[in-house]
Amino acid sequence: MIFERRAIITRVLNLRHLSSNAKSKDIPHTAIGGCHYPHDDWTNVSTKMLSYVGRNIHLQNNHPLSLIRQRIVQFFHKTFIGRTGNAVFSVYDNLNPIVTVEENFDSLLIPVDHPSRKKSDCYYLNQNHLLRAHTTAHQARLMSMGLNNFLIVGDVYRRDEIDSTHYPVFHQVDAVRLRTAQDLFPLDASILSVFDKGVERTEETQEHYNKEISCLMINEMKKTLEMMASELFGKDVKTRWVSAYFPFTHPSFELEILHHDKWMEVLGCGLIEQKILKTERLAMHLYEIPDIRLFWSEDLGFLSQFNVEDPRTPIKYKPVSIYPPCSNDISFWLPQDAPFASNDFYDLVRNIGGDLIEQVNLIDEFTSPKKKMTSHCYRIVYRHMERTLTQEEVNVIHKDIEKTAVNELKVTIR
Repeated sequence: MIFERRAIITRVLNLRHLSSNAKSKDIPHTAIGGCHYPHDDWTNVSTKMLSYVGRNIHLQNNHPLSLIRQRIVQFFHKTFIGRTGNAVFSVYDNLNPIVTVEENFDSLLIPVDHPSRKKSDCYYLNQNHLLRAHTTAHQARLMSMGLNNFLIVGDVYRRDEIDSTHYPVFHQVDAVRLRTAQDLFPLDASILSVFDKGVERTEETQEHYNKEISCLMINEMKKTLEMMASELFGKDVKTRWVSAYFPFTHPSFELEILHHDKWMEVLGCGLIEQKILKTERLAMHLYEIPDIRLFWSEDLGFLSQFNVEDPRTPIKYKPVSIYPPCSNDISFWLPQDAPFASNDFYDLVRNIGGDLIEQVNLIDEFTSPKKKMTSHCYRIVYRHMERTLTQEEVNVIHKDIEKTAVNELKVTIR
């Protein structure tokens, strides 16, 4: 029996990206930490994206992600104590972010045709390796090592839309807790059997699971996570549970909190699928940080606000200064003889504009009856976190985006 919970928070490693040829076979490759990953048709990770690997901002002193990591770890350590008085949960916060397709998808029962496997959603080094899309990718391996209570903290990478709450790199915490009948009933493990072959799969339980045991585990899981929400956001925080779907847990739930009069999803959880056995957003709302790009800022005006000895110290972020945005639109016809995905364009914009890109929105889409072609118009919002951008600076970047979109995505500028 187990439960698994995912919240939001970070991780990792020294690397360099080589587009040169491999010495032995003259094959373009990426070299990371002494390992070489030959390029193929699946390779879509950029030098810009690889530059985030190894930043380890969740382990950086006086960083909001480090503070919230410490608070979550401390919560689990004080909540689950072993017979000898030691903390039950072990913590893994420096695992290699490069995982195999089997680890990221297959081990979690994610179907071969699931959209999350697409090149437009993930950063692939090649067809067999990628930057992990979730810290859950390490779950099966750690359980196979005999671990039954552990936390995984790390940065994860996903190709996504661009706005103040989305970034191609964000952070997660996974908590896994395995329970046996002996754990549940230490005085007499024969009181209830964990499995019941007569039970069919329903919305409330997995097949062959004893319903009473399943309810017991779900109640413990929900109570623990409600306690954690109270620990982070205060005892008066309002919460609610919503049914959810994850390929690797059943039943599955999402916990929402009422924040600024809006319900906000803060974590997902569920009972790990028996077949397998055979965490940024928290920090943003906890400290009222308005833009996810600030986590990657090295500005002392930002970091100094989190210079506290006790990670539980109440902190409300105060903007160092607010600089005006610049907006430019770009319109183009989509290619007729090549695939196009908006995430490819978002990635291209991010690679060229970096953290000057605050938001990209698709503001218009139409198909011409005469040309039989589809047009997209995107509005790109530029804003520097530490100074005012000039329109001239923005125009230079915007022209580069147009040129690169034509060359790499085969679009036609209108």
